Amino acid sequence: MSSKTPLTFIGLGPMGRAMVDRFLDAGHPVTVWNRTASRADGVAARGATRAATAAEAVAANRLVVLSLTDYAAMHAVLDGADLAGRVVVNLSSDTPDKTLKAAAWLAERGAELVVGGVMVPAELVGEPGAYVFYSGPREVFDRHRDTLAVIGRPDHLGEDHTLAQLFYQAQLDVFLTALAGILHGVALVGSAGVTAERFAPYLKDLVGSLGLYLDEVVRSVDSGEHAGDQANVTMMGATADHIAGATEAAGLDAALPGAVQSLYRRAVEAGHGRDGWTALINVIRAG
Repeated sequence: MSSKTPLTFIGLGPMGRAMVDRFLDAGHPVTVWNRTASRADGVAARGATRAATAAEAVAANRLVVLSLTDYAAMHAVLDGADLAGRVVVNLSSDTPDKTLKAAAWLAERGAELVVGGVMVPAELVGEPGAYVFYSGPREVFDRHRDTLAVIGRPDHLGEDHTLAQLFYQAQLDVFLTALAGILHGVALVGSAGVTAERFAPYLKDLVGSLGLYLDEVVRSVDSGEHAGDQANVTMMGATADHIAGATEAAGLDAALPGAVQSLYRRAVEAGHGRDGWTALINVIRAG
């Protein structure tokens, strides 16, 4: 019999299957369930126990890990299951308010919620450099830290359930916006017949240099002082205007550069024209 903590895993999309594989590799007995039963075939062949229903899967173990589309899916899957005494580690993405409601819903049924956010794609789960944000009761998290470490370095952010969601969404905010910006830049040069391959070396240089701005962001945002001696809002806003104009002239979708242009224009209107570009944080915070 394995000395490793047994667990139930619900949700066997690509990310879920990758995590179950890592748990199996580490010797953890795993019971699995997925609405589309065939998705369990691969992990079942490797030794996972297939449950006939979600309730049966939950009943099998005290530790229940979820990898679902959102928290609404959690409610749909777990409704009617006996959750008393269970620790539910929900690695699904959703908004902080729905996370708090989920914590209360589980508490009413005798379960405790640990919120998680996996910060690598499926193919990198459990690899060096993989990490996962967690928040919720520290004692509950510590009890299962070693098990959770199998899928990536576990970073516990605090007892407030919303913290893992906020960190997760903030990381993806930067990631998705950057990816959209890359595609927009490729489309902009592409309007002149330039291939993505030709433009790629310059994009790589640019993406690699972005980390140089992080120290300035941290210093300025945390101090509230936005020195504009190098690149002020008015100057950067003029560039934003030019990007939007070039986009419109090329006949491309202008929503993304238009959003950035709007931030700069509103920052100038709010009196930040001579401040550094990090003063945009004030416009963002104003909502």
